[in-house]
Amino acid sequence: MSVAYLNRHVLEDHISGFEAEPNPNHLAVIRRPAIFSVLAHASQEAWTLAALKAMSDISVRHAGPGEWLLVSEVLGAESLARDLAMLDAGRISFFEQSDGRVVLRLSGPSVRRILAKCVAVELHSQVFAEGQSANMLFCHVSANLARTGPDHFEIIVPRSYAGSVFEELMEMGREFALTAGFGD
Repeated sequence: MSVAYLNRHVLEDHISGFEAEPNPNHLAVIRRPAIFSVLAHASQEAWTLAALKAMSDISVRHAGPGEWLLVSEVLGAESLARDLAMLDAGRISFFEQSDGRVVLRLSGPSVRRILAKCVAVELHSQVFAEGQSANMLFCHVSANLARTGPDHFEIIVPRSYAGSVFEELMEMGREFALTAGFGD
């Protein structure tokens, strides 16, 4: 007897009822990103970062000293794992996090005002520049926040906390007419 499983996103029930034409301030939930945690071995941080930045179709997020999160919406987890395995195993270790993390993309002219309600970090572009990322407390949850554009941020949260973070973001964005839906 074979069993067929349906892939269902952890925020499927949270988003139903919120779907609408996106307003300028919008929260997009990314359905199936490939996410990997990469750790550099001792004194291999510079080599590891250079090797990661040379890879295509991924976004490299700083997560701590000698640690990065890789995110790809283009590559599948198997393909990204194969690319990482071709790097020197004596210099890095990597672990897939795709099923344990959720990526939320927040964009719009009021994004900094919405985020200011839940992070204790200055998000002005002169302090937190495009391409910069950091681990921080986000709505009382440990998360990775990355600035991906002038008014665009991505938040990576543990799957088990995604529902509460989503609900808090929607509440904080209510005064700015924040809409939500699954990203393309």
